[in-house]
Amino acid sequence: MLRPLYKAAQVQELDRRTIAGGIDGFALMQRAASSAWHSFRSRWPQARSITVLCGSGNNGGDGHVLAALAMQSGLKVQRITLKSVEELSGDATRAAELATSAGVGCEEWHAGIELTGEVIVDALLGTGLTGEVEGRFKRAIETINAAKQPVLAIDIPSGLVADTGAVPGIAVKASCTVTFIGDKVGLHTGDAPAYTGEIDFRPLGVKAQAYFDIPPTAWRLDDSLLAEAFAPRLRTSHKGDMGHVLIMGGAPGFGGAALLTCQAAARLGAGKVSLATAPEHIAASLVRCPEVMAHGVRGGAEAAELPSNADVVVVGPGLGQAAWGQAVLQSALQADKPLVVDADGLNLLARQWPEVRRDNWILTPHPGEAARLLNCSVADIQSDRPAAAQALQRARGGVVILKGAGSLIAGPSGLVVCPYGNPGMASGGMGDVLSGMLGALVAQRGEVEFSVWLGAMVHALAADRAAAEEGERGLLASDLASYARKLINP
Repeated sequence: MLRPLYKAAQVQELDRRTIAGGIDGFALMQRAASSAWHSFRSRWPQARSITVLCGSGNNGGDGHVLAALAMQSGLKVQRITLKSVEELSGDATRAAELATSAGVGCEEWHAGIELTGEVIVDALLGTGLTGEVEGRFKRAIETINAAKQPVLAIDIPSGLVADTGAVPGIAVKASCTVTFIGDKVGLHTGDAPAYTGEIDFRPLGVKAQAYFDIPPTAWRLDDSLLAEAFAPRLRTSHKGDMGHVLIMGGAPGFGGAALLTCQAAARLGAGKVSLATAPEHIAASLVRCPEVMAHGVRGGAEAAELPSNADVVVVGPGLGQAAWGQAVLQSALQADKPLVVDADGLNLLARQWPEVRRDNWILTPHPGEAARLLNCSVADIQSDRPAAAQALQRARGGVVILKGAGSLIAGPSGLVVCPYGNPGMASGGMGDVLSGMLGALVAQRGEVEFSVWLGAMVHALAADRAAAEEGERGLLASDLASYARKLINP
C-alpha cells in the first residue's frame, strides 16, 4: 500500500479543522504530548531522567506537557526553555503552567548549560521552519548534538525543513521522531534520514473526514506492496510470457556496468535478456552471464536492428559520451519501445537532446545528473528534492526517479517516496543494477509507473537485507541480485 505524506501547511490545516470540529486546542496538545510520552517509554523503558528543551510555540507546548507527564511518572525532569514562561501565549502558556503545577522546575537556556537527562527531548522548533536556524536556537541544537545522548524529536527534528527534507544549516540528530496528524514528506528524503532516527507517526485520533479534500503531497511506499505484486506464476508460463529486455551499453573499455544491468534483469525474472555492447566485451559477457544473448555492435547501424525484438530497452550503463555512446542512444530513442535511461544516457540527453520528451520512458538520475538535465546546481536539487523531481518529470515526461536517500519517484500519479535503503549503497554500480531491475519489471508487467515503484523498493530492500546479514561496508552492487530474487519470491 501507499501511505500519505503532507506538507507543513496541510498539516496545520488539518490541525485547525480538528480544533474547529470541537476538540480544544490544548486537549489536542495533550494528546500529542501523551503520544510522545508513550513513544519515549516504549524506546527507553529504563530511563530515570529526562531533559526537555522547549521553544515558544505549540511544539514547545508539547514539550512542557511531556515534562509534566514524566514528572508524574516519577522521572527526574530537567526543563529548559528558550523563551521565558512569561513571554509565552495561548496553549503554550497553559502547557508551561501545567508543568509548573506538576512540580517541574524550569530554567532558561544559556551557553554552557549542562543537559543532565539520560534522554533529551527536542521540542524547540516545529514544522514552520523554512530557513537556517540562528542565534540561541542554533546554539541549543549544537548543545543537544554534543551531549551524545539519545534524543526524541517532537514532530520534527529542529532545523529540518518539513516540506523538503533539507537542513539549511544545523539540525538536531534524533534517535526517534514522533510526528503527528499527518506524516511529513520532508521526514523521508534528502538530509532527513541522517537526522530523524526511527519515525513514529501518531494521527492523534483526527477523523477521516478532516482529510477528504486535502490531497497528499506525496505517498510513501510500503513493503506490503510486494506480496500483492509478486503472486505465484501460472504453471503454464514460459519465457515468452515474461518479457524481453534489451540492455544497450558498455562502450569500449566500460563493459562492467552493462553486465551488472543484465544480471539484475535476469534475476528479476525477465524471460529473455539481450545485450548490445562493444564487440570486445562479448567474451566477458559469456563468462559472466551465459544466459544473456550478447551482440557486439560497432555503431548505430548495428544497434538500430536490435530494439524491434525487445519489449523494453535499457540504455546508459557504461555507455560513455563519445561517438559510440551517442550512436547507440540515438538508436534507442528512435525505437518505439519503453525506455529506461540511466548514467551517460542521461548526460547525453542533457547535452544533445535537451528538448526530447517521452511518456513511455523512465529516467533515473542521481542529483548530479538531475542538475545537468535541469541546467542548475546540485545544491539547487538537494535544497528541494520533491520540487526538482516534479520539475524534471514535467519537462521530460514519463517517470523520473531522483535517486539518493529517500529516492523520489515522480510520475503521472504524483510523487512517491521510497523510504528504504542504506549507506552501504554508496558504491559503484548500484544504479546499473536498479536499471536492470526496472527493465525486467516493465517487460513482465507492461505497466511503467507501478513497475518503477516496485523496482525502487526491491532494489532498496535487497540492499537492506544484504546489509543486515553482512554489514553496510563492502556492499557491492552485484550482491543485490540474489537478495532481490528472494524478495520477489515470497
